[in-house]
Amino acid sequence: MASHRKPRQRPLSGGSVRTAATIALAGAATATAFEGTSQAAPRPTPAQVKTEVDRLYEEAEAANERYNGAKEQADEAERALTGLRDEAARKTDQLNTARSALGSLAASQYRSGSLGTAAQLALADDPQEYLTQASFISRAGHRNAAGITAVRRKLDELAKLRERASGRLTDLRSRRDELAAHKTEAEEKLAAAKRLLDRLTAEERAAYEAQSSGTVSSAAAPSGAASAGPVAAAPPPPADGSRAARAVAFAYGAIGKPYVWGATGPGSFDCSGLTQAAWRSAGVSLPRTTYTQINAGRRVSRDQLAPGDLVFFYSGITHVGLYVGNGQMIHAPRPGSTVRLAPVDSMPWAGASRPA
Repeated sequence: MASHRKPRQRPLSGGSVRTAATIALAGAATATAFEGTSQAAPRPTPAQVKTEVDRLYEEAEAANERYNGAKEQADEAERALTGLRDEAARKTDQLNTARSALGSLAASQYRSGSLGTAAQLALADDPQEYLTQASFISRAGHRNAAGITAVRRKLDELAKLRERASGRLTDLRSRRDELAAHKTEAEEKLAAAKRLLDRLTAEERAAYEAQSSGTVSSAAAPSGAASAGPVAAAPPPPADGSRAARAVAFAYGAIGKPYVWGATGPGSFDCSGLTQAAWRSAGVSLPRTTYTQINAGRRVSRDQLAPGDLVFFYSGITHVGLYVGNGQMIHAPRPGSTVRLAPVDSMPWAGASRPA
């Protein structure tokens, strides 16, 4: 009768163990390789790269404008702090002069054999504490009272100045922290954009640069904007001698100069730095940032644009150019580019203003 017992399983020998392990590892490696292939992100198309790079550049420029605003406030705080310190130094000199006068009076009192309130004040280690604690003015003579009142006033003024200076110093430190944060944010966005652009072929990169410089196809035009097509012929600067004409002439003279983050000229510019410098050449002072420049003059509609008007783009008012006529503007586009002519239709419209 045949036996139905299971055959006895023999343990694997050393060679068999090595063989099984090798097969298992090879299988795992093969599975991992297939899994890695299935999870690898596909290479983005040039259109996808352009969309993402444009977004990163827009966010970097927004950070740049926030940096410009924080820098303007930091510069103002620093100027105010310097003014307060200078004023405190003058008040200290005046206090010392007043105390010296009391010291002369104290010496006179000492020689006459009396040590009056003036002498006590002049010789006190902490004159403010003495003034606070002593109720002496009603007992002092007129001459003493006038000198003591002057010292009291100078001490009070000096204390207030120092308090204001301390507040300005705190504000300045806060603004400098903001500057560092906005600069880091912009640099990170720009580095991410560069990494994406580096993934394009030379031909794709050239096509992107051509589109960014103003030759925008209908497929690449912003949503809701007409196809810009090739850059139209640049109109000549107005020759009427007006302030707008002088601003436009300045912008033409800046064409070809590099975009530099935070720059206001004369050798390089960012977008709001260019418009500020152009209008400054015409004797008009504009604020530093895009989101403040849009409120610096009278708002105008798109169909009322005239040379010299400021034209703004994107929902966050993060980019500005100077309108020069014929549907064209001069602007500083982004890092790595230069000041150039471009169609107004090449970016999402946000508004326009006419500096007064």
